[in-house]
Amino acid sequence: MTTTTLIPLRNERIETDLSANGVTCIVGCDEAGRGPLAGPVVAAAVVFADNEYLWRGQDSKSLRPAMREALYDELTMHLRWATAQVEHSEIDHVNIRVASLLAMQAAVRKLGCDTGVILVDGRDRLPEFPQSRAIIDGDALVATIGAASIIAKVTRDRLMQSYHLVYPQYGFDRHFGYPTAAHRAALKTFGPCPIHRRSFRGVREFVEAP
Repeated sequence: MTTTTLIPLRNERIETDLSANGVTCIVGCDEAGRGPLAGPVVAAAVVFADNEYLWRGQDSKSLRPAMREALYDELTMHLRWATAQVEHSEIDHVNIRVASLLAMQAAVRKLGCDTGVILVDGRDRLPEFPQSRAIIDGDALVATIGAASIIAKVTRDRLMQSYHLVYPQYGFDRHFGYPTAAHRAALKTFGPCPIHRRSFRGVREFVEAP
């Protein structure tokens, strides 16, 4: 579906290099929620701004929840950003890889800043935006992608906490849909709920044949 463009691992500030070469709009993009058994995949897109808040962006997985929440508040207050999500039913229909790309494309479209360079975490460029660039470990290496990583993660965690109020027996407020032992035990006891991804191994075994 996509042509992959991989950028070698690097530690310098790629955004600074792009700005110095005349790129006026730089967007970082990442998603959260590829691995869970339930809920949506959430993407965030962030417009680069050379300020102290942007440079705090880093891989959300490396942060404790309290720090992630604090950075989320700073980033969303001082940067231009957007989020988008693709629901569990669409994930089952198109697969999680395509759903992740669709969510990221939707987040970029919301920004209305799609004429510059779009830096994407992972191996895939965004099919809708040929100027996008895939960067393996981009959330750890590129601050603007890291900022998007934090916003996507916190946004998705909050969504799953709201789902916990509807389906408290699964513990979505603790594991956020990821396949923990507690989550698998709940699935075995209660079976899938409406937001479980029925195409995923670990869920489909409990789905009754039509």
